[in-house]
Amino acid sequence: MPHRPPQPTELKTTSHVQDILEPHNEPWQVDLKDPATTVMTDFHVRGMFKITPDETIDQALHEMKVAGLRIAFVKEKGSDKLLGSITAYDIMGSKPMEFLQSVGFADRAVTHKDIRVSDIMEHTKDWVVAEMHDVEKASVKDVLTAMQKAGKTHMPVLEVGEGKQPQLRGLFSSAKILRLTELSRKKAAK
Repeated sequence: MPHRPPQPTELKTTSHVQDILEPHNEPWQVDLKDPATTVMTDFHVRGMFKITPDETIDQALHEMKVAGLRIAFVKEKGSDKLLGSITAYDIMGSKPMEFLQSVGFADRAVTHKDIRVSDIMEHTKDWVVAEMHDVEKASVKDVLTAMQKAGKTHMPVLEVGEGKQPQLRGLFSSAKILRLTELSRKKAAK
């Protein structure tokens, strides 16, 4: 059956509405039993944040802060290929010092400001990922359990088509899931 474009409709508008209430200020919450997709950042809906491997970690952290994000995907220049990811935790944690120690910073006069994203990023081969077809069958609790078991703060979701290169589809963030399930977890703990 051929695809038909939607028929245009006229959007009805109105004026002179009085006594309009503000939106509820209740935080958006999900239950641990809800579908995992309710807490996944879907890159078909939202753009993903990308940086290049040659940026300094200080630049990357600044860009993440401005964007209000804690993770950036590292993309090869001039290509669709993803090389890895870097988190605010990576930059502010022990990875920079471990890198400096590994290159003998005292001997080479290398400092924190010289560290590039490529020096401490997590390469795609080291990611712990979920596949979209499994995510569609999982609950929020399943995702949280898998992330805790893997010791990861973020879990990329791949869409894998038969005979096709895997493509990044989405992302789970443990901070987001914990924030959105706070009431559900408190209720379960009682």
